Amino acid sequence: MGIIQGKSLKEWRNFLIATVLIIGAASYYQVFFKPKNSLELYQAISFAEDFEEATKLTLEGYENNFKEKDFDYINRIDTSANSISQFTLFEYDEKTYVIMTSPGTERLKVLAVEELPADVRDYFLDLAR
Repeated sequence: MGIIQGKSLKEWRNFLIATVLIIGAASYYQVFFKPKNSLELYQAISFAEDFEEATKLTLEGYENNFKEKDFDYINRIDTSANSISQFTLFEYDEKTYVIMTSPGTERLKVLAVEELPADVRDYFLDLAR
């Protein structure tokens, strides 16, 4: 067949293989090295070498919500988590519900649902701003 738009089949094949490898590596990283639930997040923070490594877990723009003193407390030798819980907030026009879900499971399971009181709702709304 020869040349397709100035490139040989071998060059196109090499390009496609490189592209698939790059996309595959990025996907692998997302699936296996990013925390997927509260338990994995706790482990990632606990095993982080330093505060800078732990802040890589923070969503861009929310870095100020995770302080170095918090990281230091979580990683102290004399402290350990009593429990690890996972919560989701569903916000509507007038109400906010907190849903406690199962941490560390492949699929989320609902453990409890409660409507938040107005003052707690306002706290979380302020936190999101």
